Amino acid sequence: MASTVIRHIHYKPEPRELSIWFTETGRRYKYFDVPPEVYAAFREAPSRGRFYNEQVRGRFACELVEDPQKRRRYYG
Repeated sequence: MASTVIRHIHYKPEPRELSIWFTETGRRYKYFDVPPEVYAAFREAPSRGRFYNEQVRGRFACELVEDPQKRRRYYG
């Protein structure tokens, strides 16, 4: 399902971790302890932006994932 707010979602069942990439900023957030049925409903939602605001945002612990393009790499 296409969304103007959410570019991509990914779920890891074993740690129950949901990753969401946002379209406008390109940022990715990880949400923790998300039940598989929430992910399944999110995946099938007619509006992922609305689903995110109503069922995910503020309901699960989350963290901003560092953008790998901005990481400094040290060799030596």
